[in-house]
Amino acid sequence: MKKFIEVSDVTDIQALINKGLAYKQHPLMDKALGANKRVGLLFLNPSLRTRLSTQVAAQNLGMDAIVFNVDKEGWALEFAEGAIMNGITVEHVKDAAPILGQYFDILCIRTFPDLLNRDEDYAEKIINQFIKYAGVPVVSLESATLHPLQSLTDLMTIQESIAATGLVKKPKVVLTWAPHVKALPQCVANSFAQWVTAANFADVVVTHPAGYELSEKYTKGATITHDQAAALKDADFVYVKNWSSYEDYGKVFCTDPAWMLTANSLKHSNNAKVMHCLPVRRNVELSDEILDSPSSLVTKQAGNRVWAAQAVLSTLLTSNQ
Repeated sequence: MKKFIEVSDVTDIQALINKGLAYKQHPLMDKALGANKRVGLLFLNPSLRTRLSTQVAAQNLGMDAIVFNVDKEGWALEFAEGAIMNGITVEHVKDAAPILGQYFDILCIRTFPDLLNRDEDYAEKIINQFIKYAGVPVVSLESATLHPLQSLTDLMTIQESIAATGLVKKPKVVLTWAPHVKALPQCVANSFAQWVTAANFADVVVTHPAGYELSEKYTKGATITHDQAAALKDADFVYVKNWSSYEDYGKVFCTDPAWMLTANSLKHSNNAKVMHCLPVRRNVELSDEILDSPSSLVTKQAGNRVWAAQAVLSTLLTSNQ
């Protein structure tokens, strides 16, 4: 594995899941693997779980983890090729990235879409420029369109739950849109749909109000419906997430509170376990009764972020020796 941006970068999804779950049982089993290695964590927007879990994962491997908040502590970066830099940007990524590649053995980047221009956001200019110029493996800590570390975590959590409950049939996994107070990107939804269909161990249904269709690039292989109740019938796992419109990019058409997941929503499910990437707007996206119930996997899911990151970092270390 040379980089970790989307599911196609992974040659064996199941092996990576297994590695993450193995680290959960034996966190320090590869403590010497990252000795004398450094990982740089660059954040162009805020983070809680992604930042802290990746730092813990790096330390479990013996790596030094250095965090830099580019949006608050660094120069404004320019990413456009051929830019005439007579505006607010001070440093070009072509100059910054190669230097970072000398400082670090692995470079992790978190960025965020502006939700104004779909073509620009979906071109993934920022993270691709770092890949092009850094000269070391790049890990996405969330990009304009995808959140692969979250998705690996999600698959680990589902498989861990399947093993614990003894479910023998192919599970039904539902990704359901939820209301929110502001426009959010499609990153987590895109990524989850992409990974769970690529892993091919579940029947996948995506449900949302009309106007919130995701790009078919990420939902190919999933069943799409605007009927949440029908989607939730016999569901084994329900992933709750808000996203804004892809077609009418960044727009919000519906805030219908009926789409909030409640215990009543799940009455015809197969005692479904509920997931969310966090942070969550309580009693907007998900009700307290669900979040605080035994059906919620949210806390376990967030805890597994460490082991997903550790699996990715260790794979990159051994692949690029």
